[in-house]
Amino acid sequence: MVSILIDDELLLRSFEPEDAQELFHTIDASRAHLRPWLPWVDMSTKPEHTLEFIHRAKAQQHQQEAMALGIVLNRRIIGGIGMHNHDHTLKKAQLGYWIAKEHEGKGIMQKCLSAFIDFLFNKLGLNKLEIHFIVANKRSALVAEKAGFKVEGIIRQSYLMNGAYHDIVITGLLKNEWPGLPRKKAEEFRPT
Repeated sequence: MVSILIDDELLLRSFEPEDAQELFHTIDASRAHLRPWLPWVDMSTKPEHTLEFIHRAKAQQHQQEAMALGIVLNRRIIGGIGMHNHDHTLKKAQLGYWIAKEHEGKGIMQKCLSAFIDFLFNKLGLNKLEIHFIVANKRSALVAEKAGFKVEGIIRQSYLMNGAYHDIVITGLLKNEWPGLPRKKAEEFRPT
């Protein structure tokens, strides 16, 4: 089980089977808010679906393919953050995140993303992280930009969402660009 303490009220942790009901209610309460951006929302129509997701997530984490963590505020699940498409050879993965509508715009996701990036670079030894999002998803674009991700390109009509094709923005962050990592002193780079 992965657990990342952010502060006295905020925690990232692996989902457990007993979270299925609460996770479903959090998704259901923000369904209209999440649906334009996340295709899995329409596949989560009852608690059994979130339980299946939790079991898949635990198996993928065990196999080192992906990681799905709950965003827990004051012991309540208010969202999720994760890593998928883990390429062990390139030490690269994609990130995804979502938060309940009532908690949007409070800086929570930025705190969670920063802690998760630190974990992935420092503990898992990844070299590159990517965030992909639909061009129209301005909030996700802002989260990625604030975390230091750079736009690497747009892939046209490469995402099917709610019956329509969408362009996808690809953003990336390299380990050596992350400000949370220790830096070598300037004199260490001087040629001899």
